[in-house]
Amino acid sequence: MNGLPLVSRRELLQRSGQGLGMLGLAAMLGGEGVLRSATAATSPMDSKKPHFPGTAKHVIHIFCNGGPSHVDTFDPKPMLTKYHGKELPTKNLRTERKTGSALGSPFKFKKYGESGLEVSELFSHVAESIDDICVIRSMHADVPNHEPSLMLMNCGDGRLIRPSFGSWATYGLGTENQNLPGFISMCPGGYPITETANWRSAFLPGVYQGTYLDTKHQDIDKLIANIRNKNLPLKQQRSQLDLVQSLNQQHLERRGHDSHLESRIHSLELAYRMQIQASDAFDTSKEPKHIQEMYGKGVHARQCLMARRLVERGVRFVQLWHGAGQPWDNHDDIEAGHRRLAGQLDQPLGALLKDLKQRGLLDDTLVLWGGEFGRTPVVELPTPGANQGKQNGRDHNHHGFTVWMAGGGVKGGMAYGATDEFGFKAIENRMHVHDLHATMLHLLGFDHEQLTYRYSGRDFRLTDVHGRVVNEVIA
Repeated sequence: MNGLPLVSRRELLQRSGQGLGMLGLAAMLGGEGVLRSATAATSPMDSKKPHFPGTAKHVIHIFCNGGPSHVDTFDPKPMLTKYHGKELPTKNLRTERKTGSALGSPFKFKKYGESGLEVSELFSHVAESIDDICVIRSMHADVPNHEPSLMLMNCGDGRLIRPSFGSWATYGLGTENQNLPGFISMCPGGYPITETANWRSAFLPGVYQGTYLDTKHQDIDKLIANIRNKNLPLKQQRSQLDLVQSLNQQHLERRGHDSHLESRIHSLELAYRMQIQASDAFDTSKEPKHIQEMYGKGVHARQCLMARRLVERGVRFVQLWHGAGQPWDNHDDIEAGHRRLAGQLDQPLGALLKDLKQRGLLDDTLVLWGGEFGRTPVVELPTPGANQGKQNGRDHNHHGFTVWMAGGGVKGGMAYGATDEFGFKAIENRMHVHDLHATMLHLLGFDHEQLTYRYSGRDFRLTDVHGRVVNEVIA
C-alpha cells in the first residue's frame, strides 16, 4: 500500500542479519523448554497444546499380537464350563476357520480388589492393580484376520496404510524431550505381522513415525544401531552436522515445502542428540535392585522397565509388542501357549502399573493392554495345513473381545460392556476400535473429529468418519 515490496517470511529471515542470531538462541533455549511459551515452535516435535486440557500426556500400549483369549483372561464365562465339549445352544458365529463345540477355560478366575472384578490366574500380578483398571469387555472389530485387524487397531483402517495412533499423538502433542524419539515401538526378535506399517506415519510428515527397537538385545550398541560415533567426539560431530544441516536447509529453501527433506533434517538432529540421553534411558541396570526384582527377569521385564524410564523422560508414546510374528495366536494348545506367554508378561506388567503409580506417573500416563481381536469360546476343528490337528485351541474372534486401560484419567475398578453368556459376541455397550481411539484421543485432550491432516484433497483423521467418545469409562 505504501509502495514497499512484499516479502515472504523466508525472504524476511534471509535479510534479517541479527534476527537470525535471535532465532538460533530461541532454538537453543526452546530445546530446553525455557522459551517454549514465548516463541514459535522451532521443531515439528516441540511440545504442543491439545484442543483442551487432557488428563493423559503419555501412552504405553502393551500389544499382545496374535490375539489373546478374552474368555481365558479378563472375561470369565461359567457357561463355557457347563457346555464344555457340547455344542452351544446358539449357532457358532462365522470366524476364519471351522469351529466346533464349547471349550471351557482351563484357568481359574478370582475376584480382586475392592471392585471385586474377576481376573484369570494368568494375570494375577496385573489383577493386584484391578482397582486402577477399566476392563472393556465389549470390543469388536471388522474381520477375523490378523493383517486388517492389526492395521485397524494401530492405524484406524484395516485396508490402507494410514498414520498410526502413535504418529497422530506426536503430530498433535509433539514430545517433551527433544533428545529422544517421541514415539518408540519395541518388538523383540523382529517385526510383528504387517511389520513397520504398524508404526508408520504414512502421509503425515516422517518425523512422526515410530522408532523401532529390537529389545532382544541388551547392549545399547545393538539395541540402537550407530548410537555412538567411535571416530569423532561430540564437538566435531556438532560442527560436521551444522555444515550438513546448513546445506540441507539451503536445498529445502530452493525446493519449498518438502516433508521428506524436513524429516531428514530433523532425523539427523535427533540422531546427534540421542547420543546424550539414549544410553541412560535404555540402561535398566541403573535401577535399584528392588525395582529390578519387582519387574523380574527377561525381555518383557526390560521392555516394561524401559517404558517407565522413557515416559519419565518425556517420551510421548511407547508401544511394547510381545514378539515377532503373532505369538498369542494359539490355534492349538491354548492352555500351554497362554500360560507360557502370560508367564512372561504378567509380573513385569503388574510391576509397571505399580511403579507408575508410586511415582505419580499413572495419573497422566494412559496404559492400554490388548491384541487385535480375541478368540472363540468354541474349539477350532482340525484342518490340514491350518493347524496341528488338535482340538484344544481357539480360532480368531472379532465379534467380541477384551482390552483394558489404566491411568490417564480412566475410571478404575470397573468393567464396561459385556459379551454374550459364552463370550462369542459383544452385546452390551458395544465398543468398536474407532470408539476406543476416539476415547483415547479425548483423554489426550483432542476432539477426534478435529485432529485432522489435509492430504490428497480431503481432511483425514484417525477415526476416519466413525468413532464416539465413551464417557462412561472416563473418571
